[in-house]
Amino acid sequence: MNVFVAGGSGFVGRALCHVLAARGHDVTAASRSPDRAALPDDVATVALDVTDDGVGGAVEGHDVVANLVALPAHVRPARSHETVHAGGTRRLVAAAERTGVERFVQVSALGVAADIDTAYFRAKRRAERAVRAAAPESVVYRPSVVFGDGCAFVPFLERAVPPVVLPLPAGAGRLHPMWVGDLAPMLADGVVGPGHTGKTYRLGGPEVLTFAETVRRVAGDRVVVPVPGAVAAAGAAVADAVPGVPVGRDQHRALRHDNVAAPNDVSAFGVAVDDLLTLEAYVDGR
Repeated sequence: MNVFVAGGSGFVGRALCHVLAARGHDVTAASRSPDRAALPDDVATVALDVTDDGVGGAVEGHDVVANLVALPAHVRPARSHETVHAGGTRRLVAAAERTGVERFVQVSALGVAADIDTAYFRAKRRAERAVRAAAPESVVYRPSVVFGDGCAFVPFLERAVPPVVLPLPAGAGRLHPMWVGDLAPMLADGVVGPGHTGKTYRLGGPEVLTFAETVRRVAGDRVVVPVPGAVAAAGAAVADAVPGVPVGRDQHRALRHDNVAAPNDVSAFGVAVDDLLTLEAYVDGR
């Protein structure tokens, strides 16, 4: 099949391109600044900004469009979540419908169904609704936080953790970290495999961790100190005004909610939860 991967040079996008190419599909990786060196030799590349109106010409002639364009949830990006996630997705799915693309695959985020009031989740909710409205038989994935080489999540934790003590909002939610090497084949199944149209998949890794446990997996034997929610919120508000500080108000709000796949739909892809890579095993193997 001819597959167009928007965000194909990104962290998850390039992993998907590797899997699809290995399975013999014709793949085009699209991104604002394509990274040829990070992709297999037989994957074509094209420069594409999904916030521009002229995306139709890029997707025309493909059987499938997979949208993996993403800004990290746990950092404050230079571009707007609303512009990229919501606006970009609307343009992309409209172009796919207009040019006769057979299947649209949207990589959303676990937590969009919850009432998490952050710019990231608001935009992701709008994007998913736009996809379902324009192309009801699309395949939607909602992974929890994804880790692996080149991810944003592990560096975020490393930057957010001081040398000795991390003040953590009391009652912080739980996470369900998933390795990109486990996620990418499941995405590929939805892109080119039968039986997935119209489905929404919630995906997580082999273990549910508190945020404190997640920090310890990544940053070692740190002392994690829970602080009252009001104090943590006030600190996050101050951090919003400080350039280079990775945790602001939106990140504080997001971290107070569970980000857990319940149920975990990995079994829909013939995978047992116990066979997935843990965050600790990944960090130990780096």
